[in-house]
Amino acid sequence: MKLNPQLEHLPVYHGGRPLEEVARELGLPAADLIKLASNENPLGPSPKAIAAIREAAARVNLYPDGNAFYLRQRVAEKVGVAPNNLIFGNGSNEIIEFVSHALLGPGTNIVVSQYCFAIYPIVAHLAGADCISVPAQDYGHDLTAMRAAITPETRIVFVANPNNPTGTRAPNEAVIELVNSIPDEVLLVMDEAYFEFIDDAPDLVPLISEKQNLLLMRTFSKIHGLAGLRVGYGIGHADFVAALEKIRQPFNLNALAQAAALAALEDDEHVRATRANNTEGMRFFENAFAEMNIETVPSHANFILAKVGEGQAMFEQLQQHGIITRAMGGYGLPEWIRISIGTPLENGRCLAALSDLR
Repeated sequence: MKLNPQLEHLPVYHGGRPLEEVARELGLPAADLIKLASNENPLGPSPKAIAAIREAAARVNLYPDGNAFYLRQRVAEKVGVAPNNLIFGNGSNEIIEFVSHALLGPGTNIVVSQYCFAIYPIVAHLAGADCISVPAQDYGHDLTAMRAAITPETRIVFVANPNNPTGTRAPNEAVIELVNSIPDEVLLVMDEAYFEFIDDAPDLVPLISEKQNLLLMRTFSKIHGLAGLRVGYGIGHADFVAALEKIRQPFNLNALAQAAALAALEDDEHVRATRANNTEGMRFFENAFAEMNIETVPSHANFILAKVGEGQAMFEQLQQHGIITRAMGGYGLPEWIRISIGTPLENGRCLAALSDLR
């Protein structure tokens, strides 16, 4: 059996460690652990989403709606686009795979920022494409330099705004300038997984109708607390979305996920509570770390980077205290850990443990 040669040097993506895995390793009940590793919603899903899951569970013997009709209609209404401007994925991660299949191959490349979401280069290399990594500016995107890095072989530019893993955001005017200046033959993917955590995000949706080379990615994993169900979607020009639909596998969005996402869209109070908890938690960590002389990166998402010295060692020590964070060595930031904003109780426990370990 001859494997795809691109697999030989392809890294395996390791997400934040699940509670159950760490509990088995430490011999502790999972209930005694707190997970602040994967930028999940500490308030959990909306009660309306939970109720919808319970109702839909009785029908899981049936295949789901392959076109997610009702969810598509409601998201289109919420976003302000036509239903055929939307494509749904098993998490926005699958949308990244769609565009990779559509546009990349040997002899092509993508442009990313130095500290980008690890999946962007992974899907590029799997397709046989190269990855041009542009040095970061204050741990965030240098959009001018990224535009200058585009070559005739470039097919996709990925920009996460706010950025994962650093939490930085690009200035609105710089984003608009990039959107307007990018070559027609290059797709600009704006990954907006965390856009609900900022008040003045640039509204790029109205540009979709005129720009075939602009795709916005959003998710229900963060603000809506549905990470375990994997619901993401792309917003793009109808012609480009139609091309991506040829790649999307049937029934990629399961019935429980569709029901939960549809219900979550009707719970604005849960979204407000999540944002309020995040604002309070972010302020708590920023103030505490400033007093402890721990350097942080100003974050506009639902997590914060903290420079703790030996990041992997601190990650392991916190884990021994039942607190799961994320070491950043794999992102080229070996002195840092990433801490997701939790509940006040979780935040306090994390800070107390970190203080004891320094």
